[in-house]
Formats: sequence, C-alpha cells, structure tokens
Amino acid sequence: MNTFQNFINSQWVDSSAAQRLSIINPATAQTIAEIPVTPAGEVDEVVQRAHQASEGWMRTPVTERIQFLFKLKYLFEENIEELAYAITEECGKTKSEAIGELRRGIENIEVACGAPILMQGYNNEDIASGIDEHMIRQPLGVVVAITPFNFPGMIPFWFLPYAIACGNSFILKPSEKLGVTAHKIFALLEETGLPAGVVQLVQGNKETVDALIDHPLVSAVSFVGSTAVAKYIYGRATANGKRAQCQGGAKNPIVVLPDADIEMTTQMAADSFYGCAGQRCLAGSLAIVVGDKGNEFKDAIIDVARNRKVGYGWDEGIEMGPVISAESKTRIENFIDLGAKEGAKIVVDGRGAKVSGYENGNFILPTVIDEVNPQGEITKTEIFGPVLSFINAKDIEEAITLINSNRYGNMACLFTSSGAAARKFRHECIVGNIGINIGVAAPMAFYPFSGWKDSFFGDLHAQGRHGVEFYTQTKVIVERWPKEWSRKF
Repeated sequence: MNTFQNFINSQWVDSSAAQRLSIINPATAQTIAEIPVTPAGEVDEVVQRAHQASEGWMRTPVTERIQFLFKLKYLFEENIEELAYAITEECGKTKSEAIGELRRGIENIEVACGAPILMQGYNNEDIASGIDEHMIRQPLGVVVAITPFNFPGMIPFWFLPYAIACGNSFILKPSEKLGVTAHKIFALLEETGLPAGVVQLVQGNKETVDALIDHPLVSAVSFVGSTAVAKYIYGRATANGKRAQCQGGAKNPIVVLPDADIEMTTQMAADSFYGCAGQRCLAGSLAIVVGDKGNEFKDAIIDVARNRKVGYGWDEGIEMGPVISAESKTRIENFIDLGAKEGAKIVVDGRGAKVSGYENGNFILPTVIDEVNPQGEITKTEIFGPVLSFINAKDIEEAITLINSNRYGNMACLFTSSGAAARKFRHECIVGNIGINIGVAAPMAFYPFSGWKDSFFGDLHAQGRHGVEFYTQTKVIVERWPKEWSRKF
C-alpha cells in the first residue's frame, strides 16, 4: 500500500500522523493509496518554511517568477495523459473529461504568466504642487488553498499560478478523498526548480485545515466545496483576520423557451446535466421549461439519459463515470427517493445501477425526475449527482422568479432565439455566471469564476484579475522632493 508523502520545503517527507485515509477508485471500490492526516505540529513547520521562503520570493523580479510557470505549462502538456489517467483512477471521470479539466488548468497557468502586466500599479505626478502619488501591489506572504475532489487537476490552478506569480508562497491542502493527482502535480512542480518552500503540499482532513486557517503566519485562504463548509472556513478565516474567498454549492437552472433550437439545446444541456456524473459546481440540475415545446425537449433529454453509456472512464466510448464514493451514491439515491415522496415522477431511474465488470463501483445512471414541486427539497438542495429535475413555467418572468428565489447563485442558463429574452434574463437573474445558449457557463481563465448568494463567500473570486487582486495588497506612496533638498553634483 502506497502512503503518499507531503511535499515540504522541496522535499518529499513522511508524516508522523497516526491516522491514514484511504483513496478509493470509485469505479472498482479498490483502495489505491493512503494519505496521512497531517497533525497541527507538522502544519506549523510547513507554514514556517513557507514564511521563510516568501521573504526571498517576493523580492524575486516578477519576470523571473513567471519563468517557472512557463516551465510548468510545458511539463503539463508533456504529461497530460498521465495526469488525466490519475484523475480517472481516483475521481472516476472519463478520459475526455479529465483531459478537458487539465486544459482549463493550463489556461490559468498561461494567464498568470501575464502577472508583469496584471499586477501593475498606477501613478500621478503633481497631485499637488511638487507632490507625486503612486499605487503599487505587493504580495501577502503565505497563502493556503483547500480544494475539492471533483476537479483535482484544475481547481488548484485557480489559485496556485496567481499566488506564486504575485510573489506569495503557496500551500495546497487537497481533498482527503484524493491524493494521486496532487502527488503527480507536485512532482512536476519539483521539476520546475522553484525555490524551496514556495509551493508545498499537505495532506489531511479537518484537523489539518483548522491548523492552517488558525496559523498566524497564513494571510489568505481559498476554498472550493459545499456551502456549509465554505461558510465555516470563511467565518473561521476572517475571524482570524485573514482574507478569504470561499466557493460554495449550487443549484443551477437551465431555462428552455419555446423558440429554442431543441437539437442544440439537448446536446448542450445533456452535457451540463450528466457531464462529470453531475459532480461539478456548474452542473445543470434543474430544467425549467416554458410553453408547449417543453415536452419536445423533455422527450429528447429522456432519450439521452436512457442511452448514455456509463462505465469506467478510461474505457473507449464511455460518456459518464461513477460518483466519488459509496456514501455519495447513497445520498444521491436518497434524494431520488425524496423526490418521489414529494410527489414527483421518476421518469428515468438511475438507482441500483450495476456496470458489467465493475459491479462494486459507485455507479448511478442518468436520472430524470418530472413534475417536481418547485418548493420541494430536491428543488432547493444541491444533489451533486447525475439527477435532472423538470419544472414547468408559464413564461420567462416566472422562470426568473423561480431562479431568484433559490438561495444559491452560481449559474443560470437560457436557451432561446430571442435577443430581448436573453437580455432580460442576463440582467434580472441574481447569479454570478450566465449562459445564453450555453449549457455550462464556465468562465475562461482571464475572467473571474463568479458566484453570488450562498454560492460564494468573500469579495474577490478565483482566476484572472480577481486572482491577482486577491493575492496582492495595495500600497499608496505620496512623495515630495523639494528642490532645496536635492544634492548638487
């Protein structure tokens, strides 16, 4: 059994942790490795090393700092298939999904290479007679990211490239459900030759997280996960005087108007509903259909759900893999049960799925639930699985009202041929990411990954300019140099 090490001060180090957690392949239910639950004492050493490294790293010219990111991009490209296989093994994604998320990670590395421009300040001469004023950006010091299981090759790179390009030292605590992908990523970071302590990897669970958040030398915390945990981490971090950006859960609606192109809508919406087995924060999980044409869309989605090929993600032709754990499978199936109890109709039932050759895997087939109660729990709650709920609305106004009544505000998408409807939708929906004839409104790396309401806690989001602003603090200098003080040469 391979027990993964932590990466501390450019060295792979065994943890003294008494507790170990198993990493389980969700398609086979086999344990593939273990990770340590790093204790608070070891966390202190990691943060101290990061603090020591930050003192020299922040004085390294930004043009030199980004050279390591250029090397990292090359190494990612060179090893993309090996990284993708690791994602499939421990996360369950299909090969194309795994490679797709790595491409998104690479995009963030590329954008962060623009730090020499992105972190520029500004200045004015003669704000008063003989007085000049300047604003510059400086790094925070030690920063931490706590990342989830569902995108182990992408979400760490919402944070890491921007943090180190801006002159901070960076500590990653990945999901306790995973470890293989993070280990391989840090092996590539080791190859770049980054100075010791600039990037470090610490495995663990809540005990490890609390030690990181509470440490006085940690200046900022980034998190992606459930709303309950996001609230907890945001509250604890800010109570300790730290910056925090905490991405929470979602309940993402897709609205289909009568003038939508049904073939295109079905293709794009199906990937939103069932891509990554519904385990992404931008997964469509609620279809709001307006008018009579909604039945045509329902029939098309039902056909897709019944025929989507489910299995081990690295096998040829597989369109959807398993969910992450047996516990997740049980929780998702319980939500399907709840939908039936609330009066909904289970049109396509994915419960009790068995995949030939992978009978012990955590598989749920694509599920479709119709006639859902708009006030029911399955309408309000993030299921985080391949479950689609249908609601009927009489017009776009009612659809927008349903969206805005939900406590989440991550994404909402509209399918239509009407520019006026699209304009109304994008203006009135109280969510951070809007898609128009797009099933997954995932921002490019040079835009912030927005989220509103209970989908995000903080101010500055991940990626792009927001990432640079989050990982720097502004300093304003007002200066005057009277002529009589100048030396004459």
